[in-house]
Amino acid sequence: MLQVEQLTVRYGPLTIVDRLSFALEEGCWLMVVGPNGAGKSTLVGAISQCIHYTGRISFQGKDLARLKPREVARNLGVLMQNHCVGYDFTVEEIVRLGRYAYGDGLMTGGKEDEQKVAEALALTGMERLRKQKVTTLSGGELQRTFLAQVLAQDPRLLILDEPTTHLDQPYHKQVFELIGRWVKQPGRAVLSVVHDLSLASAYGTHALLMEKGRKVADGTVEEVLTPQHLWQAYGMDVHHWMCSLLGQWEKPQAARPVFSQAGERRLKQ
Repeated sequence: MLQVEQLTVRYGPLTIVDRLSFALEEGCWLMVVGPNGAGKSTLVGAISQCIHYTGRISFQGKDLARLKPREVARNLGVLMQNHCVGYDFTVEEIVRLGRYAYGDGLMTGGKEDEQKVAEALALTGMERLRKQKVTTLSGGELQRTFLAQVLAQDPRLLILDEPTTHLDQPYHKQVFELIGRWVKQPGRAVLSVVHDLSLASAYGTHALLMEKGRKVADGTVEEVLTPQHLWQAYGMDVHHWMCSLLGQWEKPQAARPVFSQAGERRLKQ
């Protein structure tokens, strides 16, 4: 579905992504991982045609750089990690903008548009807030609003840059499970930038590990997220550290902090 060949992004003398090549097949969820500064978000910007690059990015055999914006918007949905809103649109109005590529100019509102908007609001748990102004939302609610917009867009390739930014744990679970169901429908694929390697391992089918703009490894999650590859990218024993963190939850209750009797009473109150 997506073919990236010798992708290079430079800002003056600085190379951010260096001759990167990989492929993404239909039905797969590719997790892009790596330390800060690895070039992950820059990769998303290049695929979404927001920044200049050299090399070739193809979608279903067609050069993305040569496609019309409307065709790109009907096939690629992009969710960035930060959103700046200085306008008093409602949640529903923001989500409805996801249907722009299917309308005639600014005119949307057909039966299919209404159905896609309603489905997206329900899937993201934003239905009850559909008439609320986005300037009054929390960070998590705003992120879910823009996720709903991308889902209403009904793309074939979903591109997510830290999709659970600002979200608490229940919504982490809801969003990743939602995307997991979404990608199982025919003709779809997902590319996600994530920092949480546990989420990458739990939900991804494939992974791309980057470091300083270059590919360390790509393939199935099991092939990529090995102790050797992670050490190469992060310069530390990530595997051992992650296991030790998760092991904290297996400690018996007797190992919890000891409080004074007065402290115990305050906790019970």
